[in-house]
Amino acid sequence: MKASTMATVSRRTQAAAEFPQDQRFLLRGVDWATYRKISDALAGRHLRLTFDQGRLEFSKVSSVRGRCGALLGRFIDVLTEELNLLVFGCRDMTCEREDLDRALEPDQCYYLTHEPLVRNKERVDLTTDPPPDLAVEVDSSRNSYTRLGVYAALGVPEVWRFDGEHLRIHQLGADGQYAVVEHSPQFPFVTGPDLVRFLHLRTQMDENSLVKSFREWVREQVRAQGASQP
Repeated sequence: MKASTMATVSRRTQAAAEFPQDQRFLLRGVDWATYRKISDALAGRHLRLTFDQGRLEFSKVSSVRGRCGALLGRFIDVLTEELNLLVFGCRDMTCEREDLDRALEPDQCYYLTHEPLVRNKERVDLTTDPPPDLAVEVDSSRNSYTRLGVYAALGVPEVWRFDGEHLRIHQLGADGQYAVVEHSPQFPFVTGPDLVRFLHLRTQMDENSLVKSFREWVREQVRAQGASQP
């Protein structure tokens, strides 16, 4: 085996060890009323629910998943502050549509473009209100690929998916399907590798120092963009 290949396998093995898969449990044949009763009963627990037309999956949130999701949330806060964007952070709000028989709970979600439409809402109703503009998924299993179908049905325009090694940015197309894109539609100078580079620093510095470093990087990108404008 070539040295470069061995190094790649080693990095992936280490990432898998540091980023354990969440524990999961699946129920089939669940109707909407039963899903709602279970969801209400489990409110506040460290669980994520995914409901997709009768399939109800429970996943226990690992500490690594929770930490990475929180850091990505802080990065988004920095981006909106430095770019002076409107923002309504819904965090892990349950996104559900009874008429579509689908629901899930992102690790983070945000209104950006559509913030004015939900600003005065104490409770967002996705049957009448627009879906969040950006959702964040932190998951080392294939489960979040299944969840992408739910996000697409709900109409979420952009989803970030971090699997412990790569962060892929998914953009919803006119055909109702997601395509992986290089740059974030909401933050055009941000790429998946940019975000991963900072996430991997979480074991090397405290979170405030890490977020400060990310803020400095964002300011550099903003200055560079300004300098390139005619």
